[in-house]
Amino acid sequence: MKTRVVAADSAAEKESAIAEAVHLLRSGELVALPTETVYGLAADALNVSAVLKIFEAKHRPRFDPLIVHVGSIEMAERIAEIPGASSELIRALMGRFWPGPLTFVLPRREVIPDVVAAGLATVAVRVSAHPVFSAVAAEFGGALAAPSANRFGRISPTRAGDVSEELDGRIPLIVDARDTSHGLESTIVRVERGKIEILRKGPVTAEHLADFGSVSIANHILRVSAPGQLPTHYAPRTRLVVVNSADEFAIPPATKCGLLAWRSSSKSDGFSEVRTLSADGDLKEAAAHLFRYLRELDRANLDLIVAEAVSDEGIGAAIMDRLRRAASVPGAQL
Repeated sequence: MKTRVVAADSAAEKESAIAEAVHLLRSGELVALPTETVYGLAADALNVSAVLKIFEAKHRPRFDPLIVHVGSIEMAERIAEIPGASSELIRALMGRFWPGPLTFVLPRREVIPDVVAAGLATVAVRVSAHPVFSAVAAEFGGALAAPSANRFGRISPTRAGDVSEELDGRIPLIVDARDTSHGLESTIVRVERGKIEILRKGPVTAEHLADFGSVSIANHILRVSAPGQLPTHYAPRTRLVVVNSADEFAIPPATKCGLLAWRSSSKSDGFSEVRTLSADGDLKEAAAHLFRYLRELDRANLDLIVAEAVSDEGIGAAIMDRLRRAASVPGAQL
């Protein structure tokens, strides 16, 4: 299969790319699309044959459920139920954070195929704020299953070129709308009995959600109930360790090491390659750079990537979640 990459910069390019994407989606094919978080691999969520192509292209295990993207709250209610007991809180959160990087795990309606939900009684639902994805969803007029557009377990793509690196020859179309803005996957929550449980950390932080009610974080996952919960995920091919500070790390003899530094003040002597998440220690900037710089270091033929821990506040908690999962030994820190 030949994979086409089409730009969506100018108005004319965007119109053409959207039309081609919708045509392919209606034909049961896959399309890589930009979202505000990372690039997603979209398919008609109600077409089992199309959804199975996602699992095949990504080498994704069937027990890992998919996020379903819709165009509105009204469309969300066609595929999922908003429980009455939590309706007021859920709708308040949707009103504040949709469109945007917040995904809700809700009881699914029968229209959602088992393969989308991995056999669970729930479905993960969100509305993307990206203008290209939103336009495709609106023109398509239905629900789109869209996990990240990369091989399963690998670093999520924040550029069209990343998608090509992962899935060239496996999907027909990539729509290139340049870099994503957040650089991290959406926050996933479950709302029950007036409480908000974070199932996956992301751009919408616990601090943001605390304005609406009691917030807890699911730290010990016994069974996958939402996408992105596996202990080893978002991983480069190169071995990665997380350290508190590069100053405290002794580079092993005859080891070609790369450094993913938190800020510019970090020690870099002896490292073959260095990428700095944010020179000024800005967590939003660090999040936007995380997967891009991890991918660049992974391409550099290193023996080891050393990643410095960032502040565990706000979106820093999501960055640390991704780094710990990306470590060769889950949770590894030196």
